[in-house]
Amino acid sequence: MEGARARGAQLRLGERVRPVGRRSAPGRSRFHQPWRPGASDSAPPAGTMAQSRVLLLLLLLHLEKSAIRSVDANVLTPIRSLEYLLLHSNQLREQGIHPLAFQGLKRLHTVHLYNNALERVPSGLPRRVRTLMILHNQITGIGREDFATTYFLEELNLSYNRITSPQVHRDAFRKLRLLRSLDLSGNRLHTLPPGLLRNVHVLKVKRNELAALARGALAGMAQLRELYLTSNRLRSRALGPRAWVDLAHLQLLDIAGNQLTEIPEGLPESLEYLYLQNNKISAVPANAFDSTPNLKGIFLRFNKLAVGSVVDSAFRRLKHLQVLDIEGNLEFGDISKDRGRLGKEKEEEEEEEEEEEETR
Repeated sequence: MEGARARGAQLRLGERVRPVGRRSAPGRSRFHQPWRPGASDSAPPAGTMAQSRVLLLLLLLHLEKSAIRSVDANVLTPIRSLEYLLLHSNQLREQGIHPLAFQGLKRLHTVHLYNNALERVPSGLPRRVRTLMILHNQITGIGREDFATTYFLEELNLSYNRITSPQVHRDAFRKLRLLRSLDLSGNRLHTLPPGLLRNVHVLKVKRNELAALARGALAGMAQLRELYLTSNRLRSRALGPRAWVDLAHLQLLDIAGNQLTEIPEGLPESLEYLYLQNNKISAVPANAFDSTPNLKGIFLRFNKLAVGSVVDSAFRRLKHLQVLDIEGNLEFGDISKDRGRLGKEKEEEEEEEEEEEETR
C-alpha cells in the first residue's frame, strides 16, 4: 500500500503481484492470488507486473481498500487470464478509469467497482463482463451508450446511487439481451425506467420514490420471476389489475413498506410469494386471492387488519399455502368503531390524493 500511495494511488504496471498460495477456483484447478496492498507482509517480493510470470496465471486480482484513484491505460492488459477484478472500496472516479483500462481482457467476467466515487458509468467496460457491481457510488444517470458494448452482461447492480428518472435514457439497456438481474434499489426514481428488457428475471427497485406504475411499465416482461418494489410510495389506486397482465411467470412480488390500503387485484396466477407487510391494508375480502391459487406464502404483518376484517373463505382455494403471517395487526373490541375510523382514514387519503393531482 505504501508503494501505491507514493505514486498517487494509481494502478500502474509497476505494481507488484505475488502468488500467495494455490486454491481451487470455479472451472480451474488452481490459481494465484494477488498481493494485496495493506496485507500483513511489510513489502511485496521483487518483480513487477510486466515482468512477473505469475501474471500469466492470475485469475483473480483483489485490490479492495487500496486508496486507488486511477487505473491507467493497458495497466491490466498483460493479465490475459484475469477473470475476477475486485476494485471496490477505493477512491475511483469516472475520469480516473482510462477508456482502455480493460482492453484485451477477454476472460474478465466479474468486476466489482462498488463503494467508490463514480459520478457515471465508466466508459470502456470489459466487453465480456457478465457480473458488474457499481452500487454505492454517486452515479446520477444512465446514458444511451453506457452499456452499448457489454452484450454478455447478466447481472447489473446500480443500487444506492443518485439516479433520477429523467436521467435514464429510454435506450440505456437496449443491448443487454442476456441480462437476468437488474438492481436499481436505493436511488431517486419516481417511475420505473423505460425500455426494461423482456429477458430480465429479477428486478429490484426498492427504496426509491415510486408513487405509481406507469401504464405499460412492465409490458412484455413475461420472463420476470421476482419483482421487488419495497419501501416506495405506492398506493392502491396506482396499482390497477392491468399492471401485472404480462407477468405470466412471476413467482415473488414484494410490495412491503408502501401505502397500500387494499390487496392488489389481478395478480398473476403463477405467483407463489406475496409480501405486503408494513402497509395500511384494512381488510382481506373473500375474493382477495381468486387470481392467485398457487400462493405458498402471504405476509401481511403490521397492517391495519381488525377483528372480523379477514374473511376465512379468502384462503380456501389456496391449496399450496404454507405460510400466513398476520402478526402485528390491530385488534379492536368494537368493530363498528374500527370500521368507522378506517373509513375516515380512507376518505382522508382520497382527499390527499386529489390535492396532489391538483398541484401537479
